[in-house]
Amino acid sequence: MWLSACLVLLLALSYWIDALKSFRHMFVSYARIMLVPVLLGLLAGGIIDHFIPREYISRYLARKTKRTVFLAAGLGFLASACSHGVIALAMEIHKKGASGPAVISFLLASPWANLPVTFLMIGFFGWKAWILILSAITVALTTGLAFQLLDRKGLIEVNRHTAVTDPGFSIRQDLMRRWSGYKFSFQQLRDDARGVLRGTRELAGMVLGWILFGVILASLAGAFIPSRAFQAYLGPSIGGLLATIAAAAVIEVCSEGTSPLAFEIYRQTGALGNAFAFLMGGVVTDYTELGLVWTRIGPRTALWTIALTLPQVFFMALIFNQLGKF
Repeated sequence: MWLSACLVLLLALSYWIDALKSFRHMFVSYARIMLVPVLLGLLAGGIIDHFIPREYISRYLARKTKRTVFLAAGLGFLASACSHGVIALAMEIHKKGASGPAVISFLLASPWANLPVTFLMIGFFGWKAWILILSAITVALTTGLAFQLLDRKGLIEVNRHTAVTDPGFSIRQDLMRRWSGYKFSFQQLRDDARGVLRGTRELAGMVLGWILFGVILASLAGAFIPSRAFQAYLGPSIGGLLATIAAAAVIEVCSEGTSPLAFEIYRQTGALGNAFAFLMGGVVTDYTELGLVWTRIGPRTALWTIALTLPQVFFMALIFNQLGKF
């Protein structure tokens, strides 16, 4: 409520205060980029909430095996949503019983390795896009496997939503039983639609406040930080790399929206590592995502996410910049 009130006030003042006009334009631009992915993410989450039993998610995404991490990263790759659209899906599978390592792998793999962005990145970077995409998947996998070690040592939160399933439980048989008992009727379709909308509404209440917070901050940064500052301070040095990660933490809103900016950094500086750091750094330090992980999964999980992912991103980017010199 308070964020909405602040946003309405800023947008209203932008019609009288010239300095805020660029904020309004940036906000509208971000809203256009994010609206469809976020709505699709919320709708998909509502469908999962209504139709997918908790036992199904717990069966495949709560096991303490390496296969769980690889499966979660693979699902992240197939999730056609931007970083904020996929947050809704991640919170929903966590609510349905997915373990912390699986949720983190899913979150890290999706924004920069999903199918739509794969084609977008290839259009910008050519064959070098595969370096960035495979590196993003590598970070998702290594972080997920590290989280499994932390989970076994009791250093991260346990998902209280995980359902205990019988070892002999068969999803295939359960699906057949549910399908044979399903009665197609107007009343049933109406009940299902209401169930999906109820799940979507609950999920929206969980994530929209954080998303709005992120968009407001990113719009302010985009409006008042000149683009030449990025070109001047985001070079291939260690200082430029750290500045790139810091900038990504503030600016990252949507993968489709920041891919062009990452390519512009690469075009202006020739630093592929900085482009990678901008792409991945925005995901692993994104205050919207980390805020939801902190409040919905746990503070230890959020802190370990930063501690495990940022060093990987930094050193991978450093290697890419060094290779670019030869």
